[in-house]
Amino acid sequence: MEKKERPNWDEYFMRITIDVAKRSTCLRRQVGAIIVRKNRIVATGYNGAPNKLQHCLDLGCLRDQLNIESGTHLEICRGLHAEQNAIVQAARFGISTDDGICYVTHHPCIICTKLLINAGITRIVYNEGYPDKMGLSEKFIKEAGVKIEQFKDNLDL
Repeated sequence: MEKKERPNWDEYFMRITIDVAKRSTCLRRQVGAIIVRKNRIVATGYNGAPNKLQHCLDLGCLRDQLNIESGTHLEICRGLHAEQNAIVQAARFGISTDDGICYVTHHPCIICTKLLINAGITRIVYNEGYPDKMGLSEKFIKEAGVKIEQFKDNLDL
């Protein structure tokens, strides 16, 4: 009997994060995030419109309609980012995110970086980069002492 290889925790959670991103309703970029404490998922999030609002899938992308460059004017968008939705989900259900790890398909933007820091996240693992011309996300993450690393394994997705 051939021994089956078991994924390590980072690979396991990153695969789940990529699946969560498939629920995204954003037309530009599908992003998923999960928050983990003690190797247990406590919250998930993907980018999309707030509850009870129509999605970009239905109305089109406001950012595209206004010709807004990726990574700029993040506030002009119907959707919440995946990390924001994960933090909100934890708050709604009274689940602490202190000392948590955030697995996310894309490097957090500056707004999500600040939220993750204040949510008590101590480590961020991401798969792909995100436009941040000023490098503020990296600077704030370093200043706050949050560990961040790009996921390096090939998941054959």
